Amino acid sequence: MRRKLNTLLSCVALIKVASCSCTPSFLQASLPTGASVNFAYSLQANSTFEVPAGDLGYPTNPVNLPALCAVSVQVKSVGNTTFGLGLFLPEAWNGRFLAVGQGGYSGGVNWADMAVGVRYGFAVISTDTGHNSTNSDGSWAYQQPDVVENWGHLALHGSVVIGKNVTAAYYQENVSYSYYSGCSTGGRQGLKEAELYPEDFDGIVAGAPAWWTSHLQPGTVRIALNNLPTTADYHISSAQFSVINAEVLKQCDPQDGLVDSIISDPQGCNFRPDALLCGANATANATNCLTGPQLDTIHNIWSDYVGENNTMILPGFWPGSEGTPALISVSAPNKLGTDYVKYFLGKGPQWNYTEYNDSIIKLSDEINPGNATVGFDLSAYEAKGGKLLSYHGAVDPLIPTGSTPYYYDHVLRTLQPRGVDVDSFFKYFIVPGMGHCMNTTAAFNAPWYFGGPNQAGVLGKTVHSVPGFEDKTHDVLLAMMAWVENGTVPEYIVGTKYVNETTHDKVMRQRPLCVYPKMAKWTGEGDVNSAETWSCESLY
Repeated sequence: MRRKLNTLLSCVALIKVASCSCTPSFLQASLPTGASVNFAYSLQANSTFEVPAGDLGYPTNPVNLPALCAVSVQVKSVGNTTFGLGLFLPEAWNGRFLAVGQGGYSGGVNWADMAVGVRYGFAVISTDTGHNSTNSDGSWAYQQPDVVENWGHLALHGSVVIGKNVTAAYYQENVSYSYYSGCSTGGRQGLKEAELYPEDFDGIVAGAPAWWTSHLQPGTVRIALNNLPTTADYHISSAQFSVINAEVLKQCDPQDGLVDSIISDPQGCNFRPDALLCGANATANATNCLTGPQLDTIHNIWSDYVGENNTMILPGFWPGSEGTPALISVSAPNKLGTDYVKYFLGKGPQWNYTEYNDSIIKLSDEINPGNATVGFDLSAYEAKGGKLLSYHGAVDPLIPTGSTPYYYDHVLRTLQPRGVDVDSFFKYFIVPGMGHCMNTTAAFNAPWYFGGPNQAGVLGKTVHSVPGFEDKTHDVLLAMMAWVENGTVPEYIVGTKYVNETTHDKVMRQRPLCVYPKMAKWTGEGDVNSAETWSCESLY
């Protein structure tokens, strides 16, 4: 009895010790009715977290973790649905809270990105969004509007509220600041939080946001149809896309003022596609040139998708993105598009993509499954004092890069007439040479790494921040913290390209990624691969 009493007194005195508070019974007391702890247990430093069996979206086990408490909670939601969340609560806590997002239609707790966040010292959460699936599988949404609503916005918000309560109970201290970090669907989740739940986060990092769900998902089918069927005279083969990409680099790289294998200003390039036109002596099925109908296909891919009455449906891809034509060089449209029409819009598994027409967009706007599409009124988030930092890869082959400036411009049109200074709380930048959320191609070798969501895992299983440059100038999350907590307004983030995409090798090049409306320009002197020889200059 005396030993139990001494242990209890020790836990009261040292409440932050995981062995005292990292138990289901202790944490259950902090949960509302309808929520229950699945598990809570301590992990020593350098441990591996075993992802629960069946997590289809994020099955990889995080390794070499700092000492922490791993928690799983299940929560009753709308109708007969539930959603789950995971938490990593580090012993060396920085007093702050971080939520990380998902990608595509993935269902499951994103333990991998949580591991990155916990290495900073954050208490980190992720929701499973109320279902379990792989990235491209949308079948779970069929005739399940409540489940889709969880995916659209309810599960993340509910997880944030509960996650903060559990964190406060565990440390016996409220979080000082709360942040969000996500890309793609994760970027959309962040913008949706700013729109509907402005109190959840002080700062939001939203990369390549898939914010226009009602247009982007079905528009994916239309994108593929630009180059289908494969037997059409206008069809471009995979080999030809490589030829196109080489010609784009040849023409567009010098036009930005510096030949460096990076197209800094894709939209400013006056590209002449006729340079690729096959001559009279070209052989049948030549792959090193294009026919007239194939040139029309390139024009369609890069042009905006416009509907009746000149209504914008979806911006086109930017030159350079054809180097990895993920949605275009296919034998059938990506499931991200067809599953959306079949299961989110209720057309059923028998629906065939050849039936696609613009009425699908109208139906999608009418239903707006899960209220997932993000609106332009972020006034509540601005009034709360929140900060929002977004970005997009200039050669993103999955979400057209122009969709982010389009969103920003419409937030501006919505709020500026009300006297709101949008630039005071919402900024974005474009990343030349970067694809979807991360990476660059061997043709570009562009500085793409800045500690953004989903990026660290590319460099290694134990990476966080920007190795060798762990500061607000090189790390977008640290830049957001400096903006929120110290009022240091980000003017640029330095992107880094490591040789062979590994921190074991040296840095190949660094460059400032300038916040709109500025663009990086080389000063004309010094090492072109050094960020110090570049400056951010206005586009206007």
